Amino acid sequence: MKGYNFKTEMIDTCYNFAKFQYECGNYSGASEYLYFHRILVQPTDKNYLNGMWGKLAAEILMQNWDTALEDLNGLKTFIDESTFGSNLQTLQQRTWLIHWSLFVFFNHPKGRDLIIDLFLYQKPYLNAIQTTCPWILRYLATAVITNKSSRRNVMKDLIKVIQEESYTYQDPITSFIEDLYVNFDFDGAQQKLRDCETVLVNDFFLVACLDDFIENSRMMIFETFCRIHQCISISMLAEKLNMTTEEAERWIVNLIRNAKLDAKIDSKQGTVVMGVETNSPYQQLIEKTKALSFRSQMLLMNIEKEKESAGCSKLGSC
Repeated sequence: MKGYNFKTEMIDTCYNFAKFQYECGNYSGASEYLYFHRILVQPTDKNYLNGMWGKLAAEILMQNWDTALEDLNGLKTFIDESTFGSNLQTLQQRTWLIHWSLFVFFNHPKGRDLIIDLFLYQKPYLNAIQTTCPWILRYLATAVITNKSSRRNVMKDLIKVIQEESYTYQDPITSFIEDLYVNFDFDGAQQKLRDCETVLVNDFFLVACLDDFIENSRMMIFETFCRIHQCISISMLAEKLNMTTEEAERWIVNLIRNAKLDAKIDSKQGTVVMGVETNSPYQQLIEKTKALSFRSQMLLMNIEKEKESAGCSKLGSC
């Protein structure tokens, strides 16, 4: 740096110029200069954390979701490894991260898996949600409902959290899950599903999930109802699913065909007859290990992130 007549105060100039670029709406320029700033300063610098937040904001505004996810993970690692002035400040930083992460998680292709891992299975962030922002459960619940691959494995854990927080926070989405899986109140769940549609339409982050949410919610109602009843009236089921009888019959036919359910439609009686399903010990073991596999996968992803962060910090290039 001596050979280039570089002075330490130029680092602050770089940061201020990046902030100026951001305020002017030149987010690509702001992101570039904040990257340079982060490389040049130590984590103890007064503007280091502000620069990380600014870089994340710039990537979100440019809709660079892969880069935004990397910045989000880097910021999370820094917050988790840093010692702030008090536990309250640490909680505040985690609360901000939870809210900012919604932009990334509901736009990134893998976001609905990652939001479940962060909000439900990482204790410091679950504690932050329960302490300062229980309304985030709406987004966690939506991610679980619309995630077909992991829904069954994580639903029990989600229900437990929703029940714990029901005295402080409820909305149509969390109430829908509680009515369906705790109270087995299908009429209540049906009404809540209508309310959920209104909630999703008016929520900035969830409006894009509307079709997936309604489809998966109907599937959940159908599956739960079928576990209790062997012979089901299609007209009654249509009412529970908020559909016409013809729409419900077509929907059930497609569901039986695609999901390979052990069920038959009796068109004369207008009923769905469910086959008797008994899980063998072998099948029960498979179901239990599915949840273990999902959690192990999430744990492995976190370990890999920690290794990458550690490698970057040693090289001083991340």
